[in-house]
Amino acid sequence: MTTTDDLLARTLREEAGPLVARLSRRFGDFDVAEEAVQGAVVEALTSWRRSGPPDRAGAWLQVAATRNAMDALRLRDRQRALAARADPPTDHGSGEDTDDRLALLFACCHPALAPEARLALTLRAVVGLTTPQIARAFLVNETTLAQRVVRAKRKIVSAGITLTVPPESQRAERLSDVLAVVYVMFNEGFVSSTGPTQDRDLAADAVWLAGVVATSLPDQAEAWGLAALLTIQHARSRSRFADGELVLLRDQDRSLWDHEAIAEGERMIERAASLRRPGAYQLQAAIAAVHATGASWAETDWLQISLLYDELARYDASPVVRLNQLVAHAQVAGPEDALRRLESLAAPLAGYHLFHATRAQLLAAVGRDDEAAAANRRALELTANDAERRLLTRRLHSRPLDDGS
Repeated sequence: MTTTDDLLARTLREEAGPLVARLSRRFGDFDVAEEAVQGAVVEALTSWRRSGPPDRAGAWLQVAATRNAMDALRLRDRQRALAARADPPTDHGSGEDTDDRLALLFACCHPALAPEARLALTLRAVVGLTTPQIARAFLVNETTLAQRVVRAKRKIVSAGITLTVPPESQRAERLSDVLAVVYVMFNEGFVSSTGPTQDRDLAADAVWLAGVVATSLPDQAEAWGLAALLTIQHARSRSRFADGELVLLRDQDRSLWDHEAIAEGERMIERAASLRRPGAYQLQAAIAAVHATGASWAETDWLQISLLYDELARYDASPVVRLNQLVAHAQVAGPEDALRRLESLAAPLAGYHLFHATRAQLLAAVGRDDEAAAANRRALELTANDAERRLLTRRLHSRPLDDGS
């Protein structure tokens, strides 16, 4: 990514969400505001790459978006009524921008919206990604993606969803929706980073957004937990691919990890723990921290990871968490017991490729090679990710058990 693209990505992270919120309040129309900012983003992508970035990138974006909004309203014969309300662009302090961004995020993640629409609208309105960028990231047709966004914006208007942070009594329930959207956003970027398929690093955007939520709601332990988890996971991004091939955690070059980011994630875990409200994201962050601070795969504290997974299962007993729990147990107690316990997950995870990949590794570890080959073939059938397919084809028959990538 060029220096210009770096600046553009940073500017959009900082400015797009607050700008949508400000224009929405100014003109009283969320749809006009969001479309105006999207238009400005597209203009910036073209203009800045061609002629270089302006001296005041944020002001440039605000002027372009305001002009787009006025043009849209002119077509609706509202220019005279709104001209008096259209103040000239001004710089806003970071505190107001943060409040605007958080309010917009809660609106985009409102439970009245369909889950897939929440993610698409968040990426457009809050993060500043364009429709083609989002469609490429999620392998969705642009028309389909655009329709999701349109339906979501109509729902915001029809349901009277306001651009405000919910009151304390509603915040915990609504916050879980916000954190879930950010988590899905990160996972899509983390798993799908198989090549130059998008103009923005989706995982990095998610790390940034998780930090915005945590610092804006400093008394929410799970917000700090998610920020810690994503920060630590993203710290390994430089080592996850080599020559276009996915590298398992056990084989990654740990000298490439961002150890300053890992330390920052650990501080976030401590911040969350000080609030004395444990939760699933905090436990996942703690597991990631144990992995990230091990000197090598062999020196990883697997007993601690196993115990943390036992605790995590108390908060989230989903089949995927139980699968990871069994993988950790196998590192401590061996594959035989894990393989026996794995069968209880066969039905709920029948369509999950990592269940079959894990089963293949456990079967191979106990010498049941024919069954391992069959499980491996089933895993290949179920994953569409090219890097994962190549990895399964190349290594699952011969490599020891790995609990993650």
